[in-house]
Amino acid sequence: MSAPTSVRHLIGGEWVGSSDGGTFETHDPHDQSLLGIVARGTAEDGTRAVTAARTAFDEGPWPSMTPKERARILHAVADAVDAHRDELALLETRDGGKVLSHMLHAETPRVAHNLRFFADFAAMAPNEAYPDGPLLSYVLTPPAGVVSAISPWNAPLMLASWKFAPALAFGNTVVLKPAPQTPLSAARFAELALEAGLPEGVLNVVQGYGGDEVAGPLTSDPRVDRITFTGSTATGRKVMAAAAQNLTPVSAELGGKSANVVFDDADLEIATDVAIKGVFAGSGQVCLAGTRLLVQRGILDDYLARFTEKAQALTVGDPKVDGTRMGPLIEGPHLDKVHGYVELAQAEGGKVVTGGTRLGGDLARGFYYPPTIITGLTNQARTAREEIFGPVQTVIPFDTEDEALAIANDSPYGLAGILCTQNLDRAHRLAARWQAGMVWINCFFERDLRLPFGGEGQSGVGREGGPYSREFFTNPRAVTLRMH
Repeated sequence: MSAPTSVRHLIGGEWVGSSDGGTFETHDPHDQSLLGIVARGTAEDGTRAVTAARTAFDEGPWPSMTPKERARILHAVADAVDAHRDELALLETRDGGKVLSHMLHAETPRVAHNLRFFADFAAMAPNEAYPDGPLLSYVLTPPAGVVSAISPWNAPLMLASWKFAPALAFGNTVVLKPAPQTPLSAARFAELALEAGLPEGVLNVVQGYGGDEVAGPLTSDPRVDRITFTGSTATGRKVMAAAAQNLTPVSAELGGKSANVVFDDADLEIATDVAIKGVFAGSGQVCLAGTRLLVQRGILDDYLARFTEKAQALTVGDPKVDGTRMGPLIEGPHLDKVHGYVELAQAEGGKVVTGGTRLGGDLARGFYYPPTIITGLTNQARTAREEIFGPVQTVIPFDTEDEALAIANDSPYGLAGILCTQNLDRAHRLAARWQAGMVWINCFFERDLRLPFGGEGQSGVGREGGPYSREFFTNPRAVTLRMH
């Protein structure tokens, strides 16, 4: 086994340790082996990173470059990601437990795609101009300034790139704080970005924790102009409270408890595959996951049998091995949380159809949990209302379209929805009334980067993607000229 990696902060183009010398460890959730010794950032380190980003924005060339000039550099960074795809994918598989084949063919290529998309979008986005006799009115979109990007552990570099790619493309400088559970890929990416020509100080990476530690200044420093956050609803409230002191705009994509509604006219093969992907991909550690499966009563038994058979056929194990479909959960406390909800479901009257026990044997050293399906609960059960963030599916029957929509919308969250039906009128009708930021029909997790991404209710505030990202990461400015 290779020696543990030493991970430091990138601040102003220099790799530095924490101001107090503090560190923490990062481990492989497959077998708990030590992967790295990581600098544990302090508030002082966070302030230094904000200062570096502020200096790079106020005095450096990046904001004043044309979008095409920035695009050339960002494409070079994307090229570096493509060239190091295998390395970055394996880093995230070992650090976060994601299945290697998925990292190689989906998430890591998506990092490069995000960079390329926003580089090109910023360079080609149209501007508004309104001639009106002697008046000419038009809109400028200068960069907002310093962006704090706080990313989660469940898709570390891909979701981080969803933040830094548009922020950089529109001319901002960035302080990125990856989750402490998965620090490795962000540090390696930052090395590649510098080597590819990204100017020093434009992207800074600080490692560590929230609260009064390194993330404190990232949310409370008045020199920060935008905050983009992905994480739990509870943490999102704290981020927004800190940002409110300076009226700093926040884009926050938070928790979810999405409904997956299957009607009796659905193609059951497609609907089953959609549900498997919708709850068990990423071992259920996906904010968009369709963890409430609503099935029309007339097909409930047939559909549940199909769904259970496919869930039981999923291979759970070492994420580096070909054929594995589900890797470990991220860490021990999270495994305890997931299993605790399964025990709660049983106390609430639920029946575990499959799964529901921790995995032992060769997987005992890791944080493994099997695909778990629970029936017998109503939508009022805590297990059906609270975000579990694991491979746990609650199955709830319904009779009518109106009942299905009422159950789907009866949630404090409103991030996403999944609908399986061959009735196009019904599909459009329900999508229009579904209280969620995104609705997938006969599919899941398909993504056009021009569309708005975000949630309603306690699933967040704001939208990002295409023009929505431009609006957030810039300061739209109205200019009116009278010609004489």
